[in-house]
Amino acid sequence: MLTSTEIRQTFLDFFKSKGHQIVPSAPIVVKNDPTLMFTNAGMNQFKDYFLGNEVPKSTRIADTQKCLRVSGKHNDLEEVGVDTYHHTMFEMLGNWSFGDYFKAEAIAWSWELLTEVYKLDKDRLYVSVFQGDDKEGIPASKIALEEWQKLIEDKDHIVYGNKKDNFWEMGDTGPCGPCSEIHVDMRPDAERALIPGHKLVNADHPQVIEIWNNVFIQYNRKKDGSLEELPARHVDTGMGFERLVRVIQGKKSNYDTDVFTPTIANTEKITGMHYDFGDSKQAIAFRVIADHIRAISFTIADGQLPSNTGAGYVIRRILRRAVRYYFSFLNYKQPLLHQLVSGLADQFATVFPELKKQQEFVTKVILEEENGFLRTLENGLKRFEDLKVENNTLAGDVAFELNDTYGFPLDLTQLIAAEKNWTVDVDGFNAEMAQQKARSRKAAEVDTEDWVIVNECAATEFVGYDHHEANTKVWKYRKVSAKGKTQYQVVLEQTPFYAESGGQVGDTGNCIMNDNEFPIVDTKKENDLIIHVMDVLPETLEGEVIAKIDASRRRKIKRHHTATHLLQAALQQVLGSHIAQKGSLNNNDYMRFDFSHFAKVSDEELAEVEKIVNQKIRQNIPVVVKTMSKDEALKLGAMALFGEKYGELVRVVIIDPKYSIELCGGTHVASTGELGIFKITSESAIAAGVRRIEALAGCKAEAWINQQLQAFQNIKLLYKNPKDIVKSIETTLEEKQHMQKQLERIEAKMLVGLRNELLKKVDNIHGVSFIGDLVEVGSADSLRKVCHDMKNELKSPYLVCLASNIGGKPSVAIMIDEAYASEKNLDAAKMIKDHVSGLIKGGGGGQKTFANAGGQDAGKLSEVLQVIKGLV
Repeated sequence: MLTSTEIRQTFLDFFKSKGHQIVPSAPIVVKNDPTLMFTNAGMNQFKDYFLGNEVPKSTRIADTQKCLRVSGKHNDLEEVGVDTYHHTMFEMLGNWSFGDYFKAEAIAWSWELLTEVYKLDKDRLYVSVFQGDDKEGIPASKIALEEWQKLIEDKDHIVYGNKKDNFWEMGDTGPCGPCSEIHVDMRPDAERALIPGHKLVNADHPQVIEIWNNVFIQYNRKKDGSLEELPARHVDTGMGFERLVRVIQGKKSNYDTDVFTPTIANTEKITGMHYDFGDSKQAIAFRVIADHIRAISFTIADGQLPSNTGAGYVIRRILRRAVRYYFSFLNYKQPLLHQLVSGLADQFATVFPELKKQQEFVTKVILEEENGFLRTLENGLKRFEDLKVENNTLAGDVAFELNDTYGFPLDLTQLIAAEKNWTVDVDGFNAEMAQQKARSRKAAEVDTEDWVIVNECAATEFVGYDHHEANTKVWKYRKVSAKGKTQYQVVLEQTPFYAESGGQVGDTGNCIMNDNEFPIVDTKKENDLIIHVMDVLPETLEGEVIAKIDASRRRKIKRHHTATHLLQAALQQVLGSHIAQKGSLNNNDYMRFDFSHFAKVSDEELAEVEKIVNQKIRQNIPVVVKTMSKDEALKLGAMALFGEKYGELVRVVIIDPKYSIELCGGTHVASTGELGIFKITSESAIAAGVRRIEALAGCKAEAWINQQLQAFQNIKLLYKNPKDIVKSIETTLEEKQHMQKQLERIEAKMLVGLRNELLKKVDNIHGVSFIGDLVEVGSADSLRKVCHDMKNELKSPYLVCLASNIGGKPSVAIMIDEAYASEKNLDAAKMIKDHVSGLIKGGGGGQKTFANAGGQDAGKLSEVLQVIKGLV
């Protein structure tokens, strides 16, 4: 039986023999594409070829691509682990033709590979072809049908598919075309005899599954919904690797193949639980973990850290779903996922080596995330204990709060509720969830018009490394509306404008057309297309255009970008070779550099790093830029970033071959002396195992230093210019500390006196000792202390409510005798919430026997005391 490694290599070798160039997988994390967060199909890295923005170096390409489908149109997350064939991360085997071969070759080769090379049983294979769509005037796939009929004798094994199943579209607009799918019937012979396989194609049967899709891209979908023929026709195929391995290895589930069994075995060993291959919650937990650890590990290795926004939030959701499953159904209450990284890294070391190279870093990030969420789960469980329910039903908005704040999915909330004999208002929960999704959709709405072609052009030529302006023409433009604002995106034939990428912000400047200047407010990249963003569009876009960047702004950006290279090399010298870039920002105001490191960088280390960078600046080292093959660059020792996509030819920035060599497409100064001076302004942690340094170079650093010196001079003036300003400040702090202690002693005596005075004011109300008074104290802590100091002096039952105006802000404390609180079902925190917070325009909380609050309106404190007394 072929192993998964052999199956993958066989695919690549087969298409290499058919004249295809084998290319590496693009990163799973997408950059420079506003329509995607993650690579969700093999074709993503080739979008520019399909859109006509770039000419491919080879017209035949094949690869295996890491993909992730968890959000948007391809949202499979809730299916993962429950069924046996959906995944978050998966490999997509693919072969492409860009204006080369078309339907005949693609169909023939797919059949040859499956039946003659992999030796799949032809009797179990079914193919689908597009039946056409009268409404849109799209004809049926006659050629595809004829090609399949040459290969398949039993016509029942060729089925027709509608537009939903057999017409592929990149998005609402763009390249599209009919497709032909290949399905496999994995059912036992007895079942196949009862119901023929062709009746179960695209019917969601778990054993009759699609494994390969041949897409024939021949149309372009316009914004008005109409279709136009493309000048060149392409082939885009995708075969799910995990499903293919399952079929070849004869398994009933993707998870039973050697793609997943090593991870499941490790999970069994760690947890002491057994995977039974069934549909129990325990079995689902094993599958969820085996799937999710791949998605989490490879996205972090490709540069996406878990966070609370965007792509980072998606990864955090996946990780937390896995934690919830092992916490709830494998009864494992400590971090588990990080223990699986090493096995996964070894398994994929030859095909996706980036995980093995960053194994320690990825493990650390996952461990910190697990620890954080396990603490959140614990807090959520405590919150569950305090919940009040009516008629044994947990309200939908409360279930939603548990999901939104504590990460409790509905099924976990239902599980815990069932243990308490509660039900959950599912309809109410779904309504809250629908409202949240509607808000998110509205916030993300972007209306993009079709491109309007002004002049025909093959690709934009970027001349900004050497020139600040260019005489050019408009290639195309489109109108984009978002959040109530309309802008125009313009593409030029030639441009000096650098588009935001690699941590460097986009250029701004002007376009001069017909003697009028029109501001370019930003420059973005969409795949490899350089887009100039304008608020105002000229009436006519034909004719010559002078594109001119803001050169002064660019110089500041260049200084900061070169400083980033100097900084990274210095960090590696001082902290070690494990330092790797995890993010950066280079703009005209400052630079930011994120890097892998597991401890705070000490002041001494920062000083040494800064010293090295400034030495390199003073040496005025030439910044040499060369273009060479990626292999040549790596042999030179050039640093490449994990998660970046590089072509065959790369740009290498060298600042002394013994100091810094990096692959980089950004703009840089000619020599380090142009930076003038470098100054680190802050160092902090931004994620597990990731530190951030912010710094300044050139005139920005000079301005910051002058600002600090001015502040220092102002302090000296306040101290009347002493000889030793540090000693003067130390003396002031010592005196302040001494006076603080004196004040505390005085206040302690005052509080004892206040307590004694209050004890004389006990009001007996129906047998309850009540003290309610407006007192003068210096802090909320003092108010709390007075309350607690009276505890041992008061006889049960009692209730104390003290209020104070502290510097114009109200403060209220309520203390209730524990026995009295239990007997009368009283709750100090609820009293604060229901009767105090509104009056003082604030909020607070606490426990059943003690709670306090602060607010904005101190004018209602007497009313607060009367309200609480009224309750007693």
